[in-house]
Amino acid sequence: MTRLLIAGGGTGGHLFPGVAVAEELLAREPDAELLFVGTARGIEARVVPELGWDIELIKVSGLKTVGALGALRGALRIPGSLLQSRRILKRFRPDAVIGVGGYASGPVVLAAKLMGIKTGILEQNSIPGLTNRILGKFAHKIFLSFAHSQSFFAAKKSTLVGNPIRRQILDSLQTEPKTGTEDVRLFIFGGSQGAKAVNEMCCHAAVLLEQQGLLPSIVHQTGSATLDATRAMYEEAGIKADCRAFINDMAEEYRAADLIISRSGATTIAELGIVGKPAILVPYPFAANNHQELNAEEMVSAGAALMLKQDGAEDGERMAALIGGLLRDPKKRRDMASAMRAFGRPDAARHIVDFITAATS
Repeated sequence: MTRLLIAGGGTGGHLFPGVAVAEELLAREPDAELLFVGTARGIEARVVPELGWDIELIKVSGLKTVGALGALRGALRIPGSLLQSRRILKRFRPDAVIGVGGYASGPVVLAAKLMGIKTGILEQNSIPGLTNRILGKFAHKIFLSFAHSQSFFAAKKSTLVGNPIRRQILDSLQTEPKTGTEDVRLFIFGGSQGAKAVNEMCCHAAVLLEQQGLLPSIVHQTGSATLDATRAMYEEAGIKADCRAFINDMAEEYRAADLIISRSGATTIAELGIVGKPAILVPYPFAANNHQELNAEEMVSAGAALMLKQDGAEDGERMAALIGGLLRDPKKRRDMASAMRAFGRPDAARHIVDFITAATS
């Protein structure tokens, strides 16, 4: 029986690849034991218990982009987080530890390495963050999503497998976009926590599209913090939109969508490749090392997506122009969908679980 500890989270982009690995392991070994380790502030504190799995929380915070006081607070928490991690590891006794990114990943993976436990890390982005660059020197295996990342890690320890995708997404049907301009369904989301700028530009774009007689049906994941404000913007304009703070069944929304507007985090990119839908990507402009723009550029160069850089005043007009152009050109939507499917890597979780199960043999 395999015992696996998955460390990290914070956002869906970090957590959901870990969920995908857990699902793959349980599909092979229904009696496998799982434990997640995260922080109280991360999405994992809510989502993991909802999935019926165990989670333990440690106190750890970031060192970058948090200001001088935040960095000092993060540094002071490192010794305590390592001690907490060691206690959890001694109690659970995992066969392997997988770090998926996020604050909790660092101390848990490092403590596991020091205790002689097999460790692996997932690098979802094209340019690794500080934590994974450090952990890459200690971890036994590094699993990469982008070929560009290979130059940051030792070749003998790293392998390009893609980003693990949840089973509900893998089981989604790849449906073709509609052939006309009628009844097109637009799915908008800015990640698991939403994106205020994306919400505002899409509301503005919807007003302009309605004036042109091109308004599609809209499903919009807003994030909990901006749900009321986004609903109010649509209602003030007299536009019907299905706004929700968070969507658990992303597979169903992917399946129903004809066009998707989203950020360009690595997990979103990987899921789009599986479901094969055309997309307009709005990179988060403050992402570390500008990795979201690099992710988006790779999709654009392959003809799978369009990109709109978040600049400010005219974002709504530019978004309306991009949506309108795609609504008028169903062939382009079909071509983009075909190009998007080429990015799908459905076997990523399988390769990672191969490493995990090898640790028990």
